[in-house]
Amino acid sequence: MVEQPVGHMSWKRPATPYEQFCEEQGVPIHRGMVGVYDTRDLARAPWKRMGGNGCIVDLNGTGGFQGIYVIEVPGGGALNAEKHLYEEVFYVLEGRGTTEIWVDGNPKRQSFEWQKDSVFTAPLNTWHQIVNASSSPALLLVSSNAPPIMQVYQSEHFIFNTPYHFKDRYDLRDDYFKPWDEPTVIPLGQEHDGRAINMGALVPDAAHCELPFDGQRGAGYRHFFVRLGGNFFWGFVSQYAAGRYSMCHAHPPGPVLVCLAGKGYTITWPKEAGTTPWKDGKGDLVQRVEYKAGGIASAAPGGADWFHGHFGASSEPFRIMAFLGGFPTRTYGNPGDLIIGTNQDIKTGGNTIHYRDEDPQVRRMFEAALEKDGASFNMPEEAYV
Repeated sequence: MVEQPVGHMSWKRPATPYEQFCEEQGVPIHRGMVGVYDTRDLARAPWKRMGGNGCIVDLNGTGGFQGIYVIEVPGGGALNAEKHLYEEVFYVLEGRGTTEIWVDGNPKRQSFEWQKDSVFTAPLNTWHQIVNASSSPALLLVSSNAPPIMQVYQSEHFIFNTPYHFKDRYDLRDDYFKPWDEPTVIPLGQEHDGRAINMGALVPDAAHCELPFDGQRGAGYRHFFVRLGGNFFWGFVSQYAAGRYSMCHAHPPGPVLVCLAGKGYTITWPKEAGTTPWKDGKGDLVQRVEYKAGGIASAAPGGADWFHGHFGASSEPFRIMAFLGGFPTRTYGNPGDLIIGTNQDIKTGGNTIHYRDEDPQVRRMFEAALEKDGASFNMPEEAYV
């Protein structure tokens, strides 16, 4: 008698706790996309739990890493107060207002103002209420690490009703929400050392604030990391000069890009198609998603490392923000081992395709996009040598 294995050889994936939670909210869920040209145009509906019209966005490649939603704050009104054990980062698409913060068992309340293009967080497990200061609706794009938190605890009651005050995250000092005048530099010996980082809780105007030179992602590239309110969830704000673009690179899926200024597109393709997909007859595997200020894109939508690059196809600088998520990445090797970063040349063990080695179609496509918009190609020729 031949023994048969127990169980089935295939199965239908069940919904995760976060996906179940989303279905229960009764608002539109936008799935199956690599990006959205403008999140303001997404269909929204009354969201009883939040107290405003909203929708949920589930881009390809972000499942299990971060949750995204758009929420509308009624003119002259406010959203429902809430607190939870997942971290959130808010980006203001439209409007102005205030956020009030408090913790259980303490009468002190703090508030700060926000406006269009502000980025802020509510410290972990603090009560927070979003208040609209104008008669017109305000619109916010929000990203969180709710999916992994809900996967770990699998108890909405625990996530939304735990009274614990994380004093190391939020110490109630009066200047907690004071904007940082200048980013600090990550200390030597840490990941991304020497690069700029903002560790406050509020960036008043991410679309126009000063960005220090960085250069790691391409010619003239400016950048700072954001790790607001002591969050594990982090990201960055970066800018490419008009007529310039990023080197294509690869990393695990999960990050989401938000266009803050200008307009442009992202191209992405599976790593197995190689570094020159068009040249090798695999151009049909390349996906392209366009977006303007307020649009979003999944940086690496595949199930593994995908190559991708970002292109500002207009006559103004192209500024983007990345939601990198708040879920630990896999560790390799032993403590103290030398790690080769994503931005290192792919020829020396990294994951970045330098301009000199890219598929010629990358530049041709970019030049065509600029010409269509009446903008000029501004890449230094020495970058291709």
